[in-house]
Parts: sequence; C-alpha cells; structure tokens
Amino acid sequence: MSVWFVTGASRGLGLEIVKAALSEGHSVVATARDPQSIEKALPGYSESLLALPLDVTSENAALAAVQAAVARFGTIDVLVNNAGRGLVGAVEETSDAEARSVFDINVFGLLTVLRAVTPVLRAARSGRILNISSTGGVVAWAGWGVYSATKFALEGITEALRLELEPLGVQVTSVQPGPLRTDFLASSSLGHVSRVIDDYATTGGASREWAASSHGQQEGDPEKAAQAILTIAAADEMPARLPLGTSTLGDIRTKLTAVGDELEKWQELSRSTDVASY
Repeated sequence: MSVWFVTGASRGLGLEIVKAALSEGHSVVATARDPQSIEKALPGYSESLLALPLDVTSENAALAAVQAAVARFGTIDVLVNNAGRGLVGAVEETSDAEARSVFDINVFGLLTVLRAVTPVLRAARSGRILNISSTGGVVAWAGWGVYSATKFALEGITEALRLELEPLGVQVTSVQPGPLRTDFLASSSLGHVSRVIDDYATTGGASREWAASSHGQQEGDPEKAAQAILTIAAADEMPARLPLGTSTLGDIRTKLTAVGDELEKWQELSRSTDVASY
C-alpha cells in the first residue's frame, strides 16, 4: 500500500480521491485550509488518515505538512496537486488582483507544494505526481481566459517535470477533468470578476450565465474520476496526460484538428522565417 499526499482535500474531487485511496487500503495525508472538515467527512480512518492544515501559498506550511506526513507514515509515494480555484470573466474585465489571486493558488501554490514534496520522492527514487489540470488546460473559452492561463501554465510545468523526474524514477501525469458534478460552479466556490463590460455580454457574459445554470448538471461523476486517478496511479507506466470525460475528449480532439489544419495552411509562411541555407 502507498502513502498519498492530497491537497485541496476538504471537498469535491480532492475529497473523493481521499475516500477512494482510503477504501483501497492506502494511507492518506489529506490537506486543506480546514482539516477538521476532512476528519468530519471521514470518520473511522484514524489510523490511516492524517488531516493537516495547508495554505498552498505558504512555503513554511507546505514544508511543515510534508515533515508531519513523513513523521507519521515514513514517506510519501503519491502526490496529488488538487488545490485550486476557478475564475470566470472576460480577460479585459479581470483586474490585476483577481488574476494574481487565482495564479497564486493554481500555479504558485502548486509549485510550492512540489518543492516541498519532490525531495522525498527523489530520495526514494520512486513515486507518482498527479497534477490536477482541466480541459481548460488544453482548450480556452471566452470568459475563462485567466483560469485557463493558470491551467496552461500547469500543463507546461507538468510536461517539463515529467522529463526531469523520469530518470530519477518518479512519474508525472497531468489529469484533465471536464465538468464534474461538484460545487466548483457554485457561487460560494467559483470566483466572478467584479467588472462587467457590456461588449462582452455574448462571450464572457455567456460563460457567467452557463456557470450559473450548469451547477449541479455537470456530466462528470467525481467518484468515477477519483477511481480513474487511482487506476492511473497504479499503472506500470502513467501517461503524460489523462483527459476525463466525454466532452473533454471531444474538445481536445477538436482543438488538435484545428491546430493541425492551421499548421498545414500556414506552413510555408512558417518555414520562410528560417535562416537561408547556403
């Protein structure tokens, strides 16, 4: 059995991952700003569950959580970087403070946790890292530009990290869920930019309306998503990317086709910028 370290574990997909790992006999370090909510949600796992406070934007808090995890269970085998938040609003509508707040958690918070946990995995020359991205890490939509930018950044970090850690025995995967039936779209969870520009009513504004009307109607089952993540973590060789959900597969395939078509259309212009050969 393995020792899992999961961020953003108090609700949604994070909590489902913790439940699934515990049910399969793993030990789990479940972290969140409010660890008591984790303990309340998961009674009866006192021996195999360690709920810890963690603000992912705090380097000291991340190091303390890792030290406590190793002190309790001896090591960490699987890291799930799940902590994150959403933001909806057109790019121009988004203030500097609003953009920075979501980058602080989704990107810099992930990096903070990676710096704290990765030394444990390197020392063991084994382990798994699963960074929870999104369909929005591959495809951006009007109204989700800044949120997608954080997930695009996560994709780049994950792709490079996979190459850097592979020779050291550590495997890395980007998990790309589509809309899961959690509280992600609820007004209490999803951030909305405060500025509204009428010119974006049919683009960014439409995304705000979609988020409000789609809460509770999302196609994805978070329990099944969590089980898929456990399946990948147990695979002999994890894939670089794991899309989750039918709409995610369709959106990514559409994007890849569009990119391929543009490459073909503009390839001569692209090649024209090479230094002339002599």
